[in-house]
Amino acid sequence: MAKPGVALGAESTAAATVLKRAVELDSESRYQQALVCYQEGIDLLLQVLKGTKDDAKKRTLREKISGYMDRAENIKKYVDQEKEDGKYHKQIKIEENATGFSYETLFKEYLNETVTEVWIEDPYIRQIHQLYNLLRFCEMLIKKPCNVKTIHLLTSLDKGYVKESQRNGLEEIKMSLSRHGVLLEIEYSSSIHDREIRFNNGWMIKIGRGLDYFKKLQGRFPLGYHDFDLRPCHETTVDIFHNKHTKKI
Repeated sequence: MAKPGVALGAESTAAATVLKRAVELDSESRYQQALVCYQEGIDLLLQVLKGTKDDAKKRTLREKISGYMDRAENIKKYVDQEKEDGKYHKQIKIEENATGFSYETLFKEYLNETVTEVWIEDPYIRQIHQLYNLLRFCEMLIKKPCNVKTIHLLTSLDKGYVKESQRNGLEEIKMSLSRHGVLLEIEYSSSIHDREIRFNNGWMIKIGRGLDYFKKLQGRFPLGYHDFDLRPCHETTVDIFHNKHTKKI
């Protein structure tokens, strides 16, 4: 069993690391991510405070906690106002061959228990690997903390013999989702060009390549086959907005 002093030392080091990252993100105007780090760092400092006996150290910790809490609150107010005004915009540039951009990593901070409805506009949900991309995305949506009940998909219909394979694949995904109490509504458009994903909590994500930004893996047993964080990406740009009134297809 670790000694109390050792445990406190580890928590203090972890808090310092997380809060240093929060300050870095703050200075880069990446406020949403900074806020998450501030909150995590504050929680760690509170744990250190609980285990501290020395009164002078307690006073120092309380001052630090108070300062970080004030900054976190200011950021929260700013972000909430930006969202209210419809001005929130965050951009992520995914470089060629970059890793660490699974759907879970990219979307997790925008998914919470208020997400019950999702809109997907992507003209290229046609080929087998693109259908698997959609399936992977849907798997993420039915996990906690989401309470997704309806997914709307707007895509384009392929031509020739591939069209039947596309329809059958989408119907299979629809049937599988229905077993989890989720309705998949599918519409086809011959004029769709935009690629965007919207959640009914107001978040809208535009990805240059849509869901199909992962590279094809080489070999039979490559890393990244199951864990998409290890899968290399094509270069693309992700733009994230917040819209108080989410439009419907």
